[in-house]
Amino acid sequence: MEPIHVTNQPLIHARDVSRRWGKGAGAQLGVDRVDLAIGHGELAAIVGPSGSGKSTLGSLIAGIDRPTAGSLVVGGTRIDQLSGDRLARWRGANVGIVFQDFHLLPTLTAVENVELAVELGSRRVGRRARRRRSREALGRVGLGGKAGRLPTQLSGGEQQRVAIARAIVNRPKLVVADEPTGSLDQASGHIVFDLLAELAMGGTTVVLITHDAHLADRADRVVAMLDGRVESHSAAGVDVLLDVELVGAL
Repeated sequence: MEPIHVTNQPLIHARDVSRRWGKGAGAQLGVDRVDLAIGHGELAAIVGPSGSGKSTLGSLIAGIDRPTAGSLVVGGTRIDQLSGDRLARWRGANVGIVFQDFHLLPTLTAVENVELAVELGSRRVGRRARRRRSREALGRVGLGGKAGRLPTQLSGGEQQRVAIARAIVNRPKLVVADEPTGSLDQASGHIVFDLLAELAMGGTTVVLITHDAHLADRADRVVAMLDGRVESHSAAGVDVLLDVELVGAL
């Protein structure tokens, strides 16, 4: 089945999205009938207690996992309808992902770690272009002078900034960051958040999954989850309802 393309809509549209593992009474529920719309260039924080479904929702939005029910449109594509191979190609071209654990290869320098993402994203980019783009991405996160250092020669905050450079090097429309400050001290965490906020200001949609209420309060929107469901939205400190017309347009 060909993916359905949607135009003139927010970047992310989830309608009645659920994710379950198993069947019957023993089924495990991750996300339960979520409706959500996130705009282009928006910084949205997804918050909730452990087990609330926030990381599962982030994985679905990023195309790492797929829903068992509902429709999920990201960047105009019904990603829930893509085959595994097509979903992987779509994810490589459209999504940057940042995890709590940096996932840097210890034997590669900072620039080589970033360059690997370019190579995996497109085999058609030549070696010189890969290196140039990787150095530019490191420069954007303030690490242009440490491109040749190994991960063990960098602080935790610097390693996470390398991970952000790796996530943005292919110029994605969407960045999904799952607890990117969880293993960092407060000062480093605020630096990482500021980098993500800067991306959003430049037009990249950023979905931040976090347990840090202080960082979440600085986002454009806060999406609170509990038991797999969206409990509330807030924007600029004011509770708002789902845009039913937008979500219903899917």
